Amino acid sequence: MNIIIVGKRHGQSKTYSLGPVARFLLLTSICVLPFAMGATGYLLAAHLADKGLLDPIAAKAWEEDLDDQRQELQQIRQHADLELDGLTLRLAELQAKLLRIDALGERLIDITKINADEFDFSSVPAVGGPGTLGETYQAPEIQSVLDNLASRIDRREQQLEVLDDLLLANKIKTDTFVAGRPIKRGWMSSRYGKRTDPFNGRLAWHAGVDFAGKEGSDVIAVASGIVTWASDRYGYGKLVEINHGNGYKTRYAHGAELKVKLGDVVRKGDVVAAMGSSGRSTGPHVHFEVYKNGRTVDPAAYLHRTLR
Repeated sequence: MNIIIVGKRHGQSKTYSLGPVARFLLLTSICVLPFAMGATGYLLAAHLADKGLLDPIAAKAWEEDLDDQRQELQQIRQHADLELDGLTLRLAELQAKLLRIDALGERLIDITKINADEFDFSSVPAVGGPGTLGETYQAPEIQSVLDNLASRIDRREQQLEVLDDLLLANKIKTDTFVAGRPIKRGWMSSRYGKRTDPFNGRLAWHAGVDFAGKEGSDVIAVASGIVTWASDRYGYGKLVEINHGNGYKTRYAHGAELKVKLGDVVRKGDVVAAMGSSGRSTGPHVHFEVYKNGRTVDPAAYLHRTLR
């Protein structure tokens, strides 16, 4: 068997003669090579199959795992959004409580006449202090911080409400305390008790005190209360009667004009009438009576009375 090899140059070639052994080896290689390549491909396919690279079921399982991970991530995001919404609502509640505390604090300042510059509820309190060298900062859990803040706000709110109740009760007690003169200008012209009646000259009982003054001058309430009479009354002329609670009521008679009406709530110092001479009167004055538990008492004891 001869093998001819043609060279690059034209006309050049070489001829090789193969012996029986060489021919046998060459033929054997040609026949065996396809089988070797097929076996190699089979073994590689088997190896990839063992690794799961060529298995459709394994690929589908990967896709399912990816879908599960996407759903889990979506759930985590939704949970985080819900927690954020909850924290936002909690912060809004705390802000509302702080607004109530600020309003209550401003009211207490108004009641107690405290210097507003010392307790300015519209500004953030100034704080500070030295730090610790080498201190490692660790961020606290936000929910724990909010819970602690809410607890502190609740305690402060309760304390301020109790203080407000006490101050309000004290203010009400002060306002309803019967004391002072029923006029701004004038003088006492007749005292409480027995006296000579100016119309008939006989001895008669005078159930109040008289304060003379200028026609039309202010007649004021000596304590806060509710108007239980505001009209003409026999002998009194134009009369105002005020119930102050705790068994006390006062009367202001002979007015030229009434400044209040039945059912009005008046405060200490409010003008209730204009001084006049209506009814059984000899001139401009106010007849002032004080009742305690349904009986008249000497108003002179209440003119300079002080709250203890």
